[in-house]
Amino acid sequence: MNASLENLPFLALIDDDEHSADLLMRTLLAHQSPEVRWYGGPRGGMDKLVSVLGDINADWPSMLIVDLKMHSRANVEFVGSVQALARQKGIPIVVMAPATTNPDCDALKACGASQIFYRHADRDAYRREAASIVSFWARNQRLDAVGM
Repeated sequence: MNASLENLPFLALIDDDEHSADLLMRTLLAHQSPEVRWYGGPRGGMDKLVSVLGDINADWPSMLIVDLKMHSRANVEFVGSVQALARQKGIPIVVMAPATTNPDCDALKACGASQIFYRHADRDAYRREAASIVSFWARNQRLDAVGM
């Protein structure tokens, strides 16, 4: 294996809608994000995340994006369940929430979300939000990270 290709940064995405996940991944990549790996919905995503973060030889994501739409508190519940593990590994958690006024924003912050971004129906607004996610990721990179 080529050592220069090891430890490249990537983002992990937990999304319960495959089409939504595909759109977000393509939009993030169009804004120069690192690779985005879709871990599936909350159940499969939790299993994959626990497996990856529990393996000291695995590459860990440099940021976790959560975009769950199953019910209004799905993001809060998921972030609350993974925040201790992510914090222990130094992985920021960002959440995609509805663009309307969201009473869960305070709850998301309280349970460990590093930043909240919003889903927009308008294409340009959605693209701007994706660019903001990539910018947030870039600003939160460790200066001593390997493989950058």
